[in-house]
Amino acid sequence: MYILFRELKNNWYSLAALLSAVYSRNLDIMAKTVKLDEIERFPADETVVAYSFMSFDLDLVEKEVKILKKRGYTVIAGGPHATADPEGCLRLGFDHVFVGDGEENIIRFIMGERLRIFDGLSKRINLNHYPPFLPSKRIYMPIEISRGCPFSCAYCQTPNIAGRVVRHRDVDVILHYANLGVKHGRKLARFIASNSFGYGSKNGVTPNVEKIEELLFGLRRVGIEEIYFGTFPSEVRPESVTDEVLSVIKKYVNNRSVVIGAQSGSDRVLKIIKRGHTVEQVEEAIEKIAAHGFTPHVDFIFGFPFETREDIEETFNFIVKIVNKYGAKIHAHTFMPLPGTELFNVGPGKLTKDHYKFLGRLASKGILDGYWMKQETLARKVYEIANSSRANASENR
Repeated sequence: MYILFRELKNNWYSLAALLSAVYSRNLDIMAKTVKLDEIERFPADETVVAYSFMSFDLDLVEKEVKILKKRGYTVIAGGPHATADPEGCLRLGFDHVFVGDGEENIIRFIMGERLRIFDGLSKRINLNHYPPFLPSKRIYMPIEISRGCPFSCAYCQTPNIAGRVVRHRDVDVILHYANLGVKHGRKLARFIASNSFGYGSKNGVTPNVEKIEELLFGLRRVGIEEIYFGTFPSEVRPESVTDEVLSVIKKYVNNRSVVIGAQSGSDRVLKIIKRGHTVEQVEEAIEKIAAHGFTPHVDFIFGFPFETREDIEETFNFIVKIVNKYGAKIHAHTFMPLPGTELFNVGPGKLTKDHYKFLGRLASKGILDGYWMKQETLARKVYEIANSSRANASENR
């Protein structure tokens, strides 16, 4: 059997984790990543094509699945969108859907088990039982140090996909693979976590400073020359920013910025989206980050359909304040209604003329980055396609 993981623009981290899991078990199978035009080289009756995708890839995936099914391929789905809407994926034509953690279930599938929906939600994996990447196969990605999120942000799929109980990969396991990476010439470390400053923490929020230092010191000891912690691709919760944790990471990391999630400068909006913190807490965290010599890189989401003019102005004023006072830089997103989240039904984000004027001015000064313009278009597409799928399901009942 061949299992071909369809490589999309934004899914390498998922594919790398799955490939590492498969290869680590020495299964009698050929697994690889492919582009669409490479799939036809493999016999349809012996080949499974696997998609792990996000909701904003839904329109592309829908078209490709139709093509592959006509050619006779078995097609399976996993990842954020499949977890949020497994029945919708089956209606799109997928033969099997994997929800939640995928490592154990993809191995069960390869070993011959066949279910319409493989459940990786009720039975979570132990991260220590699977490699974060596999240097022997030249498969590299940021090291997933934690999985899960204890918060319930109303716009976010992560708690549903990864669970609300935070699981951590042990330091010795991380160092084992980091050491293998160094032996293969990989001397850079980045990390994946819903909140990197929550690594080793029992609640995923309060920093376990000793555990963080054990990890960073250990990485230097095994030969990692560049460490990026508290930055891309993981942000930090405001509540987890303390002077103690900043003092520790400063001794080891190469990044000169720390990415922090604010999402709005309006307390009213923060309550609606269930962020669990206030604007004041965000500023306190930003102040600490700047005081320790890091540039605060602050995430904001714009275009919430329920925002008032006052909410927008409060956010703009807050941004001006943190840019001028703390030297902050801004990472902008446009609100995307994702299936499976509380805010899906409020509709796609829409930016006003004031948004474009304000954000454009920040971008021209080199203060702002992000794909906020593209995301406004993607938000409409995701909402329309997901709603169309639900409408079709209702008609077929």
